[in-house]
Amino acid sequence: MPASQPRSRARDRNNVLNRAEFLSLNQPLKGNQESRSSSRKQSGQAGAAGAQNSNPKERRQSQQLPEEDCMQLNPSFKGIAFNSLLAIDICMSKRLGVCANTASSWGSARSMINLLGITGHGIPWIAGTLICLVKSSTLAGQEVLMNLLLALLLDIMIVAGLQKLAKRKGPYDVNPGLLDYLTMDTYAFPAGHASRAAMLSKFFLNHLVLAIPLRILLVIWALCVGFSRVMIGRHHITDVLSGFVFGYLQFRLVELIWMPSNTCQMLISIW
Repeated sequence: MPASQPRSRARDRNNVLNRAEFLSLNQPLKGNQESRSSSRKQSGQAGAAGAQNSNPKERRQSQQLPEEDCMQLNPSFKGIAFNSLLAIDICMSKRLGVCANTASSWGSARSMINLLGITGHGIPWIAGTLICLVKSSTLAGQEVLMNLLLALLLDIMIVAGLQKLAKRKGPYDVNPGLLDYLTMDTYAFPAGHASRAAMLSKFFLNHLVLAIPLRILLVIWALCVGFSRVMIGRHHITDVLSGFVFGYLQFRLVELIWMPSNTCQMLISIW
């Protein structure tokens, strides 16, 4: 026994794994184990607390997310058709906006196109109607002019209300002019100039005796005023087309509420 003890001690001294730098390979340090176990316990407790604090609504929402994703990835046929038509409308409107700025292909003609758009603005038409109403001396002329003034005021209010509801912006970042702010024509849908031009052309075709060339020129003027707004980048094509439709509907509305001559004379006398 005394001889075997020195031999075992010498064997332990000669063992490389018994050195201090290799002790961690044989048995991990207690401090590391305690720190790791404490961190695991803390993370587990935090996860449990988070799971307990989560509301039932959030759990239901997390369960419904895959279904919502499936609905977004599989839209209906109407949604696909609407988005496709909307993309085509935006693309074609940007291509036709040849006078949107001075750097465009027709940038030099922008002032002339703006002048054409002013001929369909509400403020010049209202001012001209009031001047003609003051100078008119016939009952028939005053009746037509009073109803025309009513149609112009209705057009401004209806278009402004629809634009506030839709709040659609134009294809280009073009700031509205001073006259546009006066008539609250700041959004794109529907095109106020197009609705006004369509309403005026239909009104004049029904209540004025015009030769055939003048009637054709009146229709061409309404079309040019409408599509000039696309050329300067203020409206989309669908905005102008919808403006034509709303202009015709406004004309029909004025025909339904047409003020007779007695009513017009009473309003003129009050004014």
